Amino acid sequence: MTQAVEVEVEGRSLRLSNLDKVLYPKAGFTKAQVIDYYTRLAPVVLPHLRGRPLTLKRYPNGVEEGHFYEKECPSHRPDWVHTEAVPIRLEDRAVNFCLADDLPTLVWLANLADLELHTSLSLAVPIERPTILAFDLDPGPPAAVLECARVAFALRELLEPLGLEGWVKTSGSKGLQVYFPLNTETTYAETKPFALAVAQLLERRHPDLVVSSMRKDLRAGKVLVDWSQNDQHKTTVCAYSLRARERPTVSTPIVWEELETALAEGEPDCLVFESEEVVERVAERGDVFAPVLERRQTLPEL
Repeated sequence: MTQAVEVEVEGRSLRLSNLDKVLYPKAGFTKAQVIDYYTRLAPVVLPHLRGRPLTLKRYPNGVEEGHFYEKECPSHRPDWVHTEAVPIRLEDRAVNFCLADDLPTLVWLANLADLELHTSLSLAVPIERPTILAFDLDPGPPAAVLECARVAFALRELLEPLGLEGWVKTSGSKGLQVYFPLNTETTYAETKPFALAVAQLLERRHPDLVVSSMRKDLRAGKVLVDWSQNDQHKTTVCAYSLRARERPTVSTPIVWEELETALAEGEPDCLVFESEEVVERVAERGDVFAPVLERRQTLPEL
């Protein structure tokens, strides 16, 4: 392994180690490339991270070895890494989450081999107020991403007449995620039952395609519309996060027209994006997920 190097990022000193360690063996993708990816994507990923509790998912020996989650921000963090204490349900304690508010923090996290960035649907303050209504579309084999695309369109067809416009991204793994920005005063006590009702309605309308129950024995060949992510104590993979797959795939924001094309052509590979492709997409298109941060929409009455 190479020696550690000292670098300065936006006026902050950082010690980067084991830069040539291969974290994605099948792709030969190193820690240096992980750091480079997040540095280049910082202008679009940071707005989706800023102010949100971050759960670290670290792969110190690469994606083929073990990983661990960290909710408590590591005690060895630099003193300039922002944290926020978030109370834990049913426990008389709080967790000090990292907040990835700036580029030095993002580089520091990448150096920890925090490949995946998992954020709350709300800001740390106020933690009880989600800014997003989210649906995670998770296929049960032999269903795959194109079945998820069909469900995404069914979801849009259901919610757009109620005044909710959605934005879609790949999970970077097997499925898709559809985000309906709120950015208004609402609580998880409102969004979670609403999301459940939507999932159950989709299941009634499309019984051969959709399941709303978490039971694994019901999911074969169907798409789970996971409504349960709409919870103060859950996190979801952030837009533009790498995923710990065989290759460095990314949870990639796309536009509905791309989903339509993939369905029309029967091409699931159109919905798989690796790190370098995502860098190129952002250079050409900017952040197509930016409206999720800004659009104000009101959750309809159940």
